[in-house]
Amino acid sequence: MAAPARKPATYEDLLAVPEHLVGEIIRGTLVTSPRPASRHARASSRLGGSLDGPFDRGKGGPGGWVILDEPELHLHGDILVPDLAGWRRTRMPEIPDAAAFELAPDWVCEVLSPATAALDRAEKMPAYSREGVTHLWLVDPIAQTLEVFRLDRGLWTQVAAWRDDAVVRAEPFDAIELELAALWAR
Repeated sequence: MAAPARKPATYEDLLAVPEHLVGEIIRGTLVTSPRPASRHARASSRLGGSLDGPFDRGKGGPGGWVILDEPELHLHGDILVPDLAGWRRTRMPEIPDAAAFELAPDWVCEVLSPATAALDRAEKMPAYSREGVTHLWLVDPIAQTLEVFRLDRGLWTQVAAWRDDAVVRAEPFDAIELELAALWAR
């Protein structure tokens, strides 16, 4: 006897996820992950802080971006929560007064953890590609690496990878130098 077909997860299912978990809906399936541990949260906070001034506020850099922590993205049935996301102001001149965004970002950053790395790579990267996100960063605070990808004709191309205490210029934010050691600092 065949197993009964599962109904796709709904937004109500997502709202029922306990607060100590991050919930997402990917290809109709509710996926939960633990809230980020301290290394993960630190790397994400430091990276967002490094990009905010020069790119979101235009202080010491070119401006022209909206950078947000953990935005809820509603993208053709998927509900994704990247660690960081950025939209060029030419595409999103004003931040909508809404709990979620239907406009795909131009850049996303996923901070990898043992609990989320496979999901980020195998499930979320293809969804971001499908939606036309042009740049994706994977930050691994345990391995102390930054991988930078660019979307090229619907496929991710790895542009660069750095580790440890490298000082880098990583697209699309290559107007400034980023000190990776700051992301791993405790």
